[in-house]
Amino acid sequence: MVLLTRLRSALRLLPRSSATYATSAASTSNLSPAKRNQSANVYVPQDLYRRIFIVTDPTLPVVTILEQWVQDGRTLSYNELLFVIKQLRSRKRYKNALEVSYWMSEKGYSEPRSSDFSLKLDLIAKVKGIEEAESYFDSIPNYLRTTDCYSTLLNCYAQVRDVDKAKRIMLQMRHLGFAGSTLARNALLNLYYQTQNYDKVENLLLEMKEDGIKFDRFTFSTLINTYAAKSNIEGIDKLLAQLEDDPSYSGSVDWGVYAVAANCYRKLGFHDKAFNALKKSEECVDYTIWKKAFPHLITQYATIGKKEEVMRLWNIYKMDGKLLKTDYSAVISSFLKLDDIELAKIIFEEWESRNQYFRNFFMPNKMIAAYSRKGKMEEAEAIVNRTISKGGKPNEWTWSGLLLGYISHRNFPMAVRCMKEAVSICEVGRKWRPLPESLAAIFQYLKFNGDMEEAEDLIRLLSSKNVISLDVHNKLMSWIKDVESNVPAIDALGGYSHKQTGEISEPEEDRNNPDFCLSHQ
Repeated sequence: MVLLTRLRSALRLLPRSSATYATSAASTSNLSPAKRNQSANVYVPQDLYRRIFIVTDPTLPVVTILEQWVQDGRTLSYNELLFVIKQLRSRKRYKNALEVSYWMSEKGYSEPRSSDFSLKLDLIAKVKGIEEAESYFDSIPNYLRTTDCYSTLLNCYAQVRDVDKAKRIMLQMRHLGFAGSTLARNALLNLYYQTQNYDKVENLLLEMKEDGIKFDRFTFSTLINTYAAKSNIEGIDKLLAQLEDDPSYSGSVDWGVYAVAANCYRKLGFHDKAFNALKKSEECVDYTIWKKAFPHLITQYATIGKKEEVMRLWNIYKMDGKLLKTDYSAVISSFLKLDDIELAKIIFEEWESRNQYFRNFFMPNKMIAAYSRKGKMEEAEAIVNRTISKGGKPNEWTWSGLLLGYISHRNFPMAVRCMKEAVSICEVGRKWRPLPESLAAIFQYLKFNGDMEEAEDLIRLLSSKNVISLDVHNKLMSWIKDVESNVPAIDALGGYSHKQTGEISEPEEDRNNPDFCLSHQ
């Protein structure tokens, strides 16, 4: 209690609700409190949780683990399985989640209910595509095809940005009396925003008012994003002022709404307004959601260059003592954004010391890329070696992080090796792509040194992984063989390009994404 009091005092916050933390230590001694289903207070045995989420290779079937669990004489409940599915979905392991959903139905863990159909519908859309989702929706018995199912299908159409089908399903929902939920309207509202139909956003908001449909944090956030897309700073200012002045909105405005506003202000270059919005966001955070809000807030402060705020939040957060990988990731990323590699190193080494075994290179890759950008290859290589010694396996971002450092040091033999390693282990369809400038530098080196065989091998490897198109493949092959040509390699790459920054930054949840802070509450 002393720790809790200190943390609340340091945050200058007051609790807004009486959220329960009263479960006794005795009743949870073999369970993992952090893995609670907040809606039903469901706990999953720690051993099972570890098998599914910590030890297991994400590509392996989770159903096999569940089968073994049952064969060992242990029990599983419907709520536990539902928790597992939702946790898998929150980690974007959609295929695993869908497999568990099918398995749960086949084993008779529950009678058919609308919410189960809705959840499975969402997973099918993510794993198999919208057409399979439509077929599954049609197979749901009419008496179970409730508001949840229609809202989920509407959201599926919103995800693939199919405005016509979304409007069509909304008309059906109106006819059936299912269109009164805020959730359904928000899905359509967000679709209009994503497809830049900003006038339709405002028209739908007026329609919601007329129909007496309550606005929630998602509604307000979509409106803020719409104002930002139109560079309407005055609109954001007025909306925030209205939300503060009107007590009827108090239940609909939380830290996430202000965080979205801060992100929009930042993108438009108004860093002072972004700072003030983040302070407002902090005021809305109580202890029950502090751990979820912290990574977003600290990353946002770093993005607007507020190092002192990053330090302040980190010092407060450390008082809790229960630091997760995501917490370390957010803080390390924040100090790297602030170009303070020494502080990032201290925190990384603290995290490193707490882990005897590494499952992957996700955290080390941050420091490897940072050191490589600085040209400090000895430090980058040392982290690679330490991580491998603890069981970590380099991935494409590891090799490409090293790659840039080797290119800047003109160590092209190592750069070529890293490129080949990265492409070799990259799975077709993965987000990673090498930067055109890196490829150009390597091909320029290989051609200059007359190493045609190595160059052709690399071109074939790039083609086999769909990194380059057939057209670019042919252009590069012609360019390599034309020894008289003075055309730069970057021009020979022609149609090859990418719009992502994945070469030296491994994808993670984008904490600057306007919707991140809303979906993690």
